[in-house]
Amino acid sequence: MKSDKRVILGMSGGTDSSVAAMKLQEAGYEVVGVTFRFYEAEGQTQYLEDARALAARLGIEHITYDARQVFRSRIIRYFLDEYLMGHTPVPCTLCNNELKWTLLAKIADEKGIYWISTGHYVRKALIDDKFYIAPAADRDKDQTFFLWGLKQDILQRMLLPMGELTKNEARAYAAARGFERVATKKDSIGVCFCPLDYRSFLRQEVGAQKLPGRGKFIDENGDFLGWHEGYPFYTIGQRRGLGIQLNKAVFVKEISVERNEVVLAPLSSLYKQEMWLKEWNLIETRRVLGAAEVIVKIRYRKQANRCKVSLTVEGLLHVRLIEPLEAIAPGQAAAFYDEGGLLLGGGIII
Repeated sequence: MKSDKRVILGMSGGTDSSVAAMKLQEAGYEVVGVTFRFYEAEGQTQYLEDARALAARLGIEHITYDARQVFRSRIIRYFLDEYLMGHTPVPCTLCNNELKWTLLAKIADEKGIYWISTGHYVRKALIDDKFYIAPAADRDKDQTFFLWGLKQDILQRMLLPMGELTKNEARAYAAARGFERVATKKDSIGVCFCPLDYRSFLRQEVGAQKLPGRGKFIDENGDFLGWHEGYPFYTIGQRRGLGIQLNKAVFVKEISVERNEVVLAPLSSLYKQEMWLKEWNLIETRRVLGAAEVIVKIRYRKQANRCKVSLTVEGLLHVRLIEPLEAIAPGQAAAFYDEGGLLLGGGIII
């Protein structure tokens, strides 16, 4: 199967996966496009038509795979539950690591196809018989942060045609091939099922009667500062949209689910020097646990921080930061890198 030049490609109908289809064809692969139906806000299905039309124009087989039920039960339910527990969820990480790539491999297996692909802006590297995700040529579009949970059974099968391109080059490539509509499509922003304010989505999905309602803003000493709309509507590190007027800048420091209280504090109080991770995955443990230092990121496109990582007796990863970091939130992902940007693994902050 590995020598067979056929590949299953996840096609969303957007610019990146469309250009990936063209690049794979150009490299001599027979492409089978799969468009997943994960979530369709207000019944919008134009993306299906766009993917079908592109596949027809390229002369490739196209499949529509209805994954709405599993997406709702696994990703949306998780998203809602995390906010109700006072956490900050990472749905794109969960979807990539547990759903999207796994489904691509499942469909590929059913068709007797080895290779699987998407339009992700990442590259792949083979080092000491282990496959790693490496940063894309376009560092501004690099998506390594979302893929730390993938294991060797998936990594070895991945083809990543967008890793060498910048976004501008991808658009120019599509335009030069006569695919003007593909070249000018807007980038998607935020979580696919909740692109704007998660609070309205939470109200809609959970229902006002099941939400905690009004609660107290308090300071670090427990003194009352004002009223909030309910703890699920706030996240660690939040400053904007608090709905409270004070004579100094304050941020969400802690969330108490039991008391429906939100602690506000100055930014200086939000710095911590350690965190613990569950559900972790490391490509090669010695490169992280055995290293003097590695780099950790807790936000996509944000700062890189040096740290030392060890394994606790409970099976958690203990991350001690060399310099304190602000707004470390339970539920967030933490991804480990080496000096060159090679993705070494990651986990979920508890």
